[in-house]
Amino acid sequence: MPKDKTKSANDKETNGITKQGSKPPTNDEAPSNITKQKVEAAKQYIENHYKKQMQSLQERKERRPKHAILCRRNILEKKLADAEVSEEEQNNLLHYLERKETEYMRLMRHKMGPDDFEPLTMIGKGAFGEVRLCREKATGHVYAMKKLKKSEMLRRGQVEHVKAERNLLAEVDSNCIVKLYCSFQDEGYLYLIMEYLPGGDMMTLLMRKDILTEDEARFYVGETILAIESIHKHNYIHRDIKPDNLLLDRHGHMKLSDFGLCKPLDCSNLQEKDFSIRSNRSGALQSDGRPVAPTRTQQEQLQHWQKNRRMLAYSTVGTPDYIAPEVLLKKGYGLECDWWSLGAIMYEMLVGYPPFYSDEPMLTCRKIVNWKTYLKFPEEAKLSSEAKNLICRLLCNVDQRLGTKGANEIKAHPWFKGIEWDKLYQMKAAFIPEVNDELDTQNFEKFDEVDKKTESSSNAGPWKKMLPSKDVNFVGYTYKNFEILNDHEIPGIESRTPSCDGFSFTKFMSVEI
Repeated sequence: MPKDKTKSANDKETNGITKQGSKPPTNDEAPSNITKQKVEAAKQYIENHYKKQMQSLQERKERRPKHAILCRRNILEKKLADAEVSEEEQNNLLHYLERKETEYMRLMRHKMGPDDFEPLTMIGKGAFGEVRLCREKATGHVYAMKKLKKSEMLRRGQVEHVKAERNLLAEVDSNCIVKLYCSFQDEGYLYLIMEYLPGGDMMTLLMRKDILTEDEARFYVGETILAIESIHKHNYIHRDIKPDNLLLDRHGHMKLSDFGLCKPLDCSNLQEKDFSIRSNRSGALQSDGRPVAPTRTQQEQLQHWQKNRRMLAYSTVGTPDYIAPEVLLKKGYGLECDWWSLGAIMYEMLVGYPPFYSDEPMLTCRKIVNWKTYLKFPEEAKLSSEAKNLICRLLCNVDQRLGTKGANEIKAHPWFKGIEWDKLYQMKAAFIPEVNDELDTQNFEKFDEVDKKTESSSNAGPWKKMLPSKDVNFVGYTYKNFEILNDHEIPGIESRTPSCDGFSFTKFMSVEI
């Protein structure tokens, strides 16, 4: 509806009479789509606001001693009793818990924003934004800040994707998943404040080591299985599992994230015939009728892959090397598509490059869809028969793929014989990264820093006029995790963690209730 026409209609409704003094017409014009969006957003905001308030009050009640046996206070009392803590120390810790509850309620009322954090070194970038090391000004604590440009999210149709990522990180509480402490937004950007994992990503590790031994690969494939299983239990599909998104903590243990910030390959306009493979007389693949170079040796393919790996990782096109064929063909897919990605990553760990790598992304897509023809193991790689079998059971049709009936199918495979799944994250990691201090970023790629003064302000730009309708798309994005209070100080409140022998309050505070 034109702007002047909308204003005229609103004036009529406000005054209750027409310009000539007559009663308003009965056939009022229907509200515009923008008006409907605003109404729906306001409704959703109000519902979320009061739902969160009631939920917080209920949770606080349930932490008091006279309520449910599984409340946090009761759990604390039981743990203190088991730890044989003195009565005085018990009282100190219980009072500390109450103070933390108060701090959390205060934090919930505090409107967090980018000005609460000092931006430091960039550790990731992509089509939609960047990931940067940052320090919270009030506490001095170090985090990773993921910053996404709203205009790009809208322009590229990624609104639902970024909402799903925020919801997944807020909902899934697992030591296999990078921890989200809070999320917020301003006019131009979305922000995720997450734990900083200084060990770098699996892509960097593979580029440094070329290939992993089967024991090293078994450890990281095992931790990846636990991470995928944890999100599948919450009915989330990652769809973009690749070495870039497997991060290592300072002890070398792996956590699943989405720091790549890369746009998946756009296959929206492709039809099934576009994935057909044509060959010349020699049998070599062709793309758009052009011949492909002769087959490379494993070492030549490895060198070629590493040469192009970084460029592909940070391009706006992205790499399709780990995407399942059913996702490319858009025939409908489920949780099992993530297990295909696991198979492709395992292959790369042991061989040195992904199983269907080609010079052109579209050629890679064609190879993936025609996997029966192009899944091969170079003799030089010398993989065990169990490793080959597991890869083949993951890189196959959905109805035959391990993991379709749950992660236990994969865990039971002979290649994992002897692995203690419940102790994997307590074991010494297969690789211990070098980390000198909390600000060390040596395990991440170096990025050219853009002069912040020349960077466009979030309050400027031709799309500023669109902001009211844009914000409708991101209602409910704000989030704060109770664990942000662990050993942290809230401005204006002195927060010292009481200590006693045989008990860790910080560890207790992370208990899920």
